[in-house]
Amino acid sequence: MSDPDGTVPALDDEDGVVAAYRQHGAEVYRFALRGLADPGAAQDVTQETFVKAWRSGHRFDPETASLRVWLFGIARNTMIDHLRARRARPWQSSLADAPTIEASAGSVEDHADTVLDGWLVEEGMRRLAPHHREALVQTHLLGRPYDEVAAELSIPVGTLRSRVFYAMRALRSAMDEMGVSL
Repeated sequence: MSDPDGTVPALDDEDGVVAAYRQHGAEVYRFALRGLADPGAAQDVTQETFVKAWRSGHRFDPETASLRVWLFGIARNTMIDHLRARRARPWQSSLADAPTIEASAGSVEDHADTVLDGWLVEEGMRRLAPHHREALVQTHLLGRPYDEVAAELSIPVGTLRSRVFYAMRALRSAMDEMGVSL
């Protein structure tokens, strides 16, 4: 997502961080809140996410991933750090309901990984040619038979199989560029 004028905010100054926060702050907060089930901790994680983004803004490459995906990766890591810190300070458990802490601690990493993986795959799929993306969605994601999809697209089954093969290869390449291993 970019500014209304089509540019991605630069994170090396206050105005850029403010613009990034306006675009993605609410989403990052909701992500942290779902994972931590604690509004105060979610606020802390959101704030820390944007501070980390500001400090390492020079590492953001819009050619590798969208700003949104990059921020959610930082948020995920910050949530994990928050949970590790919570486990390292057992005295904090007396400040909150112990079952709530345990329930959120066990589920955050799995949920965060699933959400982030979904976004990364979505970003990789956007980089595919439309005919490759369609072939992959129809056969792998929707699980439709090759002959049915080929008939619907008015192409030979062999052509569909080639499109799926090249789509998978291109998706692997896109994921590698984003630093994700399949």
